[in-house]
Amino acid sequence: MKTSRRSHVDPFIVMDVMEAARAAEEAGREVIHMEVGQPATGAPQAARDRLAAAMAEGPLGYTVALGLPELRRAIAELYRDWYGVAPDWRRIVITPGSSGAFLLAFTALFDTGAKVGMGDPGYPSYRQILTAMGMAPVGLPTAMENRLQPVPGDIPDGLDGLIVASPGNPSGTMLDHAHLSALISTCHAKGISFISDEIYHGIQYEGRAVSALEISDEVYVINSFSKFFSMTGWRIGWMVVPEDHVRVIERIAQNFFICPPHAAQIAALGALSDRSECEGHLSVYAENRRILLEELPKIGFDRIAPPDGAFYIYADVSGLTTDSKAFCDEILATAGVAVTPGLDFDPVRGHQTLRFSYARSTEDMREGVRRLAAFMRDRRR
Repeated sequence: MKTSRRSHVDPFIVMDVMEAARAAEEAGREVIHMEVGQPATGAPQAARDRLAAAMAEGPLGYTVALGLPELRRAIAELYRDWYGVAPDWRRIVITPGSSGAFLLAFTALFDTGAKVGMGDPGYPSYRQILTAMGMAPVGLPTAMENRLQPVPGDIPDGLDGLIVASPGNPSGTMLDHAHLSALISTCHAKGISFISDEIYHGIQYEGRAVSALEISDEVYVINSFSKFFSMTGWRIGWMVVPEDHVRVIERIAQNFFICPPHAAQIAALGALSDRSECEGHLSVYAENRRILLEELPKIGFDRIAPPDGAFYIYADVSGLTTDSKAFCDEILATAGVAVTPGLDFDPVRGHQTLRFSYARSTEDMREGVRRLAAFMRDRRR
């Protein structure tokens, strides 16, 4: 049986690294996970309690396609608390993870063949989802002097859309209000649809993340409960769209997904009701960040982007390898540490970069650094 041309997408390499790490663990090895952006913690207690109570009350069936109104109102309150903006809750759409939000956004905004820009390095699934949908991803090589974020001068004519993430993945760098505003203004002037990926908001160390909604309502904003709220496997996210796009998104969501997972929506309501546990995780990430920023340069990973948020460090290892995938394989096989090759995030320059995730426990980070140091000492001999 033949497959479609649209199905010929590149693998999500970090998931392949996860599988290799899992296989190593199954074979009896202890692996330190620094590959995947997944908090070591699970869903907050308030989320689990809310769901347990709801399950005791009765079955959880379909919800409306846009998601529970109560959850959408609660997310609107989050925007008031975090950013001082007050989006109409009716503009908020609950989605099956941020991945579901990207499917909805790309379908609503772009036709087949549309050219959609994104900074390189960047989240690899943007490129693969667009490709699978018959659209043309356009990588915009970013520069270290711009903190690995796109600037207006990087935006070519002829784009139909631009996706920007702040904090970024894999870099962790953020855009301040002025820089984000300049990008949005440039896109508006050129008739380019602007999508702001804000999935790592709430996890920041240098100032606070700025939402695109502080600048314009004529944007798509995408977020998720996966990172700050530590609910990766629950597959629950949201998007905020212009008022006149709500019905467009609703029609697509009805047909694509029927509705977001009801149980995950209930748990998300609980997570929003008490954010203190999630806020407590920030001290762990901050300590992990401190350890890696201090220790990685001593080991030999000394060319790194300054991570303002998220839980990643992106390192230039061009002095160590020209094959980041093989280098990561060697690190996993020899040191028992799983890290992600930059090839996942930048198909051109990623052969010479690595991403280290510090989302796990501080004990794991200390052990990971110890193993990496031993690996690098042996490699230099």
